[in-house]
Amino acid sequence: MRPNLPILFIFITVVIDAMGIGLIFPVMPTLIQEVSDGTLADAAIWGGVLSAAFALMQFLFGPIIGNLSDRYGRRPVLLVSLMVMAVDYVVMAVAGSIWLLLAGRIVGGITAATHSTASAYMADISKPEEKARNFGLIGAAFGVGFVLGPVLGGLLAEFGSRAPFWAAACLTGANALLGWIVLRETVTDKIRRPFSWKRANPLGALRAVTHLPGLAALLAVYFFYQIATAVYPSIWAYFTTERLGWSPGMIGVSLAAYGLGFAIVQGLLVAPSIRIFGNRGTVTFGLLIEFASLLFLGVVTSGLLVLAAVPVSALGALGMPALQAIMSRRVPDDAQGELQGVLTSLTSLATILAPLMMTQTFAYFTKPAAPVYAPGAPFILSACLLGIGLLLFSRVRKKL
Repeated sequence: MRPNLPILFIFITVVIDAMGIGLIFPVMPTLIQEVSDGTLADAAIWGGVLSAAFALMQFLFGPIIGNLSDRYGRRPVLLVSLMVMAVDYVVMAVAGSIWLLLAGRIVGGITAATHSTASAYMADISKPEEKARNFGLIGAAFGVGFVLGPVLGGLLAEFGSRAPFWAAACLTGANALLGWIVLRETVTDKIRRPFSWKRANPLGALRAVTHLPGLAALLAVYFFYQIATAVYPSIWAYFTTERLGWSPGMIGVSLAAYGLGFAIVQGLLVAPSIRIFGNRGTVTFGLLIEFASLLFLGVVTSGLLVLAAVPVSALGALGMPALQAIMSRRVPDDAQGELQGVLTSLTSLATILAPLMMTQTFAYFTKPAAPVYAPGAPFILSACLLGIGLLLFSRVRKKL
């Protein structure tokens, strides 16, 4: 079996995970209205509930899925999750009630926690000097899915509100078949370890991993980065409509442009950056670029400047693969799945908290009685949070 075929499978798996939300996002308002007989405002409220349920399940089950892969292997966990995900999309495609949609999003959040196992598989097959580059490929896959999801979802919506779900089911099922054919197991008896509920619950897993020297601060940096950058999906549509007067089409173009830049940076520029700056320098450079980009969006008033800044802003994506590589090197081979599960849980926790923080901040500074009119206030808040992460990283011991 060609060694690059498993990498291709992992790449496609992450693409499909990233596409999952974007693919169905364009039709969710219509679909929710169909099954609930409510108004668009009611649909928005339910949409928030569905998103929170999805993120909460990822938070709770990320460490469980990661620990299961450390015990039973990456291959069965990935394949079973993909098959369940395909069935879940079919259920949502035929759902006739809001409660069935909610159940679908709960199951979808559990099965989408495969990101941790995919990352652990990539760590298993990567040499130490290859880890940052290969984690960059996972980031690139996320960027590709982020671009393709809304585009395909919008096109498929022309065939009805259920069409994107059928397409997602077919894509996921086909990828499961590919994995069945090409994926080899990487967990051997040498690194296999018993499943432990103490490590598998989100807080227990976090406590277990932070016992390793220096990892607690690095996990905090990762969390601050995730919650700060979650500002984009949380308020981008509202911010660009209010501040820049963009249409939905223009908002979609801007998201696609950023996703493309993200994919190019993580797919092509991570390895050269590591060679030039090293892991530590690459993390610092990426965090500084992201910090400056958030401050820029907090005060900008020109849509042309926002679009022109996309290539520079995308360079902020350099930092995370290098940070993941640093953490992966500090964790034993038999705990790679656990580490990636914790990272998935931290990302999901950020996804739960950020929309509440950012939308409330946006509403407060754009309402008629606001003390200062500042649609970019959520980006300023995010810059402050990222600044804390940058400060924490600067205090981690130099040899990384």
